[in-house]
Amino acid sequence: MKALRRFLDKQKPHFEDGGKFARFHSMFDSMETLFFVPDKVTTSGAHIRDAIDMKRTMITVFIALMPALLFGMWNIGYQHFTSYGQAPGNWNMFLYGLLKMLPLIIVSYVVGLGLEIMFAQIRHHDVNEGFFVTGILIPMIVPPDIPLWQLALAVAFAVVFGKEVFGGTGMNVLNPALLARAFLFFAYPVAISGDRVWIADKADAFSGATPLGDALVGNFDHIPSFYNMFMGFIPGSNGETSTLMILIGAAVLIITGIGNWRIMLSVVVGGIVMGLLFNWWGANEYMKLPAYYHLVMGGFAFGAVFMATDPVTAAQTKKGMYYYGFLIGMIAVLIRVFNPAYPEGMMLAILLMNVFAPLIDHIVVDANIKHRLKRMKLAIK
Repeated sequence: MKALRRFLDKQKPHFEDGGKFARFHSMFDSMETLFFVPDKVTTSGAHIRDAIDMKRTMITVFIALMPALLFGMWNIGYQHFTSYGQAPGNWNMFLYGLLKMLPLIIVSYVVGLGLEIMFAQIRHHDVNEGFFVTGILIPMIVPPDIPLWQLALAVAFAVVFGKEVFGGTGMNVLNPALLARAFLFFAYPVAISGDRVWIADKADAFSGATPLGDALVGNFDHIPSFYNMFMGFIPGSNGETSTLMILIGAAVLIITGIGNWRIMLSVVVGGIVMGLLFNWWGANEYMKLPAYYHLVMGGFAFGAVFMATDPVTAAQTKKGMYYYGFLIGMIAVLIRVFNPAYPEGMMLAILLMNVFAPLIDHIVVDANIKHRLKRMKLAIK
């Protein structure tokens, strides 16, 4: 690392004002901060100083994603070889999934970071670390067999219309990773609707559907056991299948204080409450599906832990976080059961509540102000 530090220090003057590569300062800065902590310090005014910065936050989230990502790679291989009736061993399964995931990750980062660097150059800003996590989230919420050109279009759409038009990292209204998924959903619904089998290069004779697809058409006898869905031995998006691995990531986020447990908990409670209401109603077979099954089907768990808790697009007030998460859980299950065109539900529920998060915070703050004013009037009397 010392050799790399010396090399970067030697090249740095060329990328600063007056250097021959000054126009590429943002690109150089992004590469430097990838390997080393920035040496910038505050010089005036009052500031809050903390050991946690954007870079450390993003790295923590990245680490929390690792269990789901690594299991997802293994599961890609497991589903592929199972469709052919083969069992080549865990290492071969993981290697197959790794080779399937790497192109998706590379395309996501090349397209996304390329656009981020371009916008940073135009605005004469530094490249923020926000896409460090978004770049890995997008490949984890898409099918393993998605065409790379579709993924590239989705990433470009998410970066440009989900972040940069609002001013960049920290200014966006919608979660960029989910916006990429929404773009794919509406532009190429056949490939990513959530009801077809998502298995990379499956055998021609192999037929079936995802658990959500089976539930949608009433094939409840074909839905995997709760154990298999909890562990993740089912077809689905690359990083969303294993609730167990997602819970390990949730523990990392909660222990480190990066993830918001209020939102995670309220999403789960909202999903359970809506599922129980449907169980009580029982108008069709889908409504009779045990409420807790919704927690391990599709992207519910992944969305609750890694998407709904996005600190930029989620509610900011403590009370608002409970309302925000509860409504996400309820709406996700509601969409699944009542709207057959959107079997997943979680993506649209989170994006919808992203839009309403500022309104929720406004209502909570306004209610607090009125409550305090009323308390002051009573005290004066």
